[in-house]
Amino acid sequence: MNTKEIIGIAIFGLTYLLISGRRLKVLPLNRPAAALLGAVLMVACGVMTPEQVYHSVDYNTLVLLLGMMLFTTYLFLAGFFDWAADAILRTAKTPQALLGYLTFTSGFLSALLVNDTVCLMLTPLVVAVISRGKLPLAPYLLALAMSANIGSVATLVGNPQNMIIGHFSGIPFVRFSLALIPVAIVGLVIQYGVLAFGFRKTLRAAVIQRSENTNPRPLDRWLLTITLAAFAMVFVGFVSGFNLAWTALSGGALVMVLARRDTHEVLKLVDWHLLLFFAALFVVVEGLNGTGLPDQSYEKLRGIFGESADSQAWNLAWFSALGSNIFSNVPFVLVAGKWIGNFANPELMWKVMALATTLAGNLTILGSVANIIVVESARGHADIGFWDYAKFGIPVTILTTVAGMALLLLLN
Repeated sequence: MNTKEIIGIAIFGLTYLLISGRRLKVLPLNRPAAALLGAVLMVACGVMTPEQVYHSVDYNTLVLLLGMMLFTTYLFLAGFFDWAADAILRTAKTPQALLGYLTFTSGFLSALLVNDTVCLMLTPLVVAVISRGKLPLAPYLLALAMSANIGSVATLVGNPQNMIIGHFSGIPFVRFSLALIPVAIVGLVIQYGVLAFGFRKTLRAAVIQRSENTNPRPLDRWLLTITLAAFAMVFVGFVSGFNLAWTALSGGALVMVLARRDTHEVLKLVDWHLLLFFAALFVVVEGLNGTGLPDQSYEKLRGIFGESADSQAWNLAWFSALGSNIFSNVPFVLVAGKWIGNFANPELMWKVMALATTLAGNLTILGSVANIIVVESARGHADIGFWDYAKFGIPVTILTTVAGMALLLLLN
């Protein structure tokens, strides 16, 4: 390797050390700032030119994220999440039923919206609802985080890594969902079973005590109607094969025009930090790709995947699950996605990668951004430690991945 390649690998390593770990006292940067630092260093150290940086960013993914965030924001402003949380509490007769309603509601919403933003909007409401019901928070917070991850595997717009896979693979929206929706449903059932069994004593001892929400966001039926109508039009566009990114953004822009709300208020609620994070991440990963290390690594590892499509699928599944927990799922997909064309059945391998990197997010608190959002947003109400999460996350990840892979290969 020449000096530039060594520097590129070192910058990549530093960036992912900062992204994957806690903030250091010496360098107190959050994830977006750490990724931005890595992107700047790639240019400052001569690993990439500014022109290469601009070309390395996948703008389709950023546009798709922005479009879906606009829909989530308008649903929040319309009071949809408050209404949904209160409706679940009114409908549930027992703590076990409430756990089930929350699991499948979170999973369903995450399939339609980005899982991270669903967790961002729902966590304060879940805390409020469960606290009003005088119930233990831990099982419901775990259900929210885990089901958001599992449900998001069902569509190409459920999570950022699926969005990237959608653009890289070119798999039609409907074909992808037909293969992964059964995986999501079975995964949610398994996750509910594990949590209901693990917290059986806690849930049996609990009793829902109903009280009125003292500070609900009023339901704006007009805003909710136009948002859902635009959302339905967007999904028709997805199913029809239109460009995912610009279909989503067009729908979001349509709601902005019709809603007659102060757009400053709306745009403040968009997670610009997440958009910056992914833009900078594309740059850092492309800087690594330019060193040739990913290609060299694949040449050394390709023997472990086997020759048949089935053996390659199972081996890629465990490799993706491991890699996404070491490097985080989005950067792993950006790097390993370059290898998919070398497999016996590339389309199947893209689906396997989506399945494994998404479901592996439930392994630990650090496995996905959605987990971190839930745990950090609930801090002060419930303290969920690493092992408090992992003792449920590990069995949920293993069982959902094995069952999901078996189902995917059976239906493929």
